[in-house]
Amino acid sequence: METNQDTYYLVNALEALLFTSENPVSLHTLSITLGVSENDVSQALLQLNDIYEGKISTQRESGIQLRASVDGYQLISNPRFYDLITTHISKNQSQTLSTPALETLAVIAYKQPVSRATVASIRGVNVDGVVRTLRARGLIEEVDISPTGASLYGTTHLFLDMMNISSLDDLPPLTPHMPDNSEIDTLAEELS
Repeated sequence: METNQDTYYLVNALEALLFTSENPVSLHTLSITLGVSENDVSQALLQLNDIYEGKISTQRESGIQLRASVDGYQLISNPRFYDLITTHISKNQSQTLSTPALETLAVIAYKQPVSRATVASIRGVNVDGVVRTLRARGLIEEVDISPTGASLYGTTHLFLDMMNISSLDDLPPLTPHMPDNSEIDTLAEELS
């Protein structure tokens, strides 16, 4: 990618988008939002990183600005990119997950790789729609195929990022939340 006005616009737009995003944004999403190839986004990200590291000195207009107010100072996105940011946020920022989605995500996180049928049997309901939603949000992905041909699902790097953990080993243990054997026996007696 050549260094010209269009390149600086792309670098500045990326800076503004990433600054205003609550969560990491995939290369694919950035490419779609900006209407350029993933390769162009990758090149612009490298250039932005080089600018931050002082490897490149530029006279570019930044994607962020320092604003002074009566309460103090803050960094804000450059008003030039408000329309782009608004579009990105409305299309790509995740909303809170429903209780069924959270339950399904928890089962997948702790049992992965796991099939939809297994998740459905654990939850006691059909999970097809919830699995589609979790895949669309980038929280789970197909990681394998079972010997029977069923898709097996696991969590993604985005899930780890959103949970603020570096690996699945960092998930809290389920043991403290499980009833002990005497409680299970008591429940079984009450149900019979």
